[in-house]
Amino acid sequence: MDMILWRHADAEDGSPDSARKLTERGLEQASRVAAWLKPRLPEGCEILVSPATRAQQTALALDMPFVTSPAVGTDARAGDIIAAAQWPARSGAVLIVGHQPTLGRVAAVLLSGAEADWDIGKGALWWFRHIDGETTLFAVIDPVIA
Repeated sequence: MDMILWRHADAEDGSPDSARKLTERGLEQASRVAAWLKPRLPEGCEILVSPATRAQQTALALDMPFVTSPAVGTDARAGDIIAAAQWPARSGAVLIVGHQPTLGRVAAVLLSGAEADWDIGKGALWWFRHIDGETTLFAVIDPVIA
């Protein structure tokens, strides 16, 4: 199984939090990472996206169908995302487009077995692979270099 965590790109300040949009920089970040990711996504990959506007805009850069899921939204906990992804039992891959600090906490659980406040930068993507009971960090993509 593959789980790909993609933090929404740079967003404007403001409220309500759920309505914050990507900045011009954020739109560029999302576009760069999407251009890297799209040709590499495994066939049949399910894409789960937070309902927050900034996450929706990030996912739209892929130009692929996705499912809006409150389970990966701004109020999600690490366990919610792991359950929504069906980690590690799912056959195939799942892409989660969500938020900090939750995505960093998911990354910590996947690699260390314990929740911790790891930082996934704005617009960055972390790709995990679970094979034969072992989880590895397959790729990390920073939007500056994608």
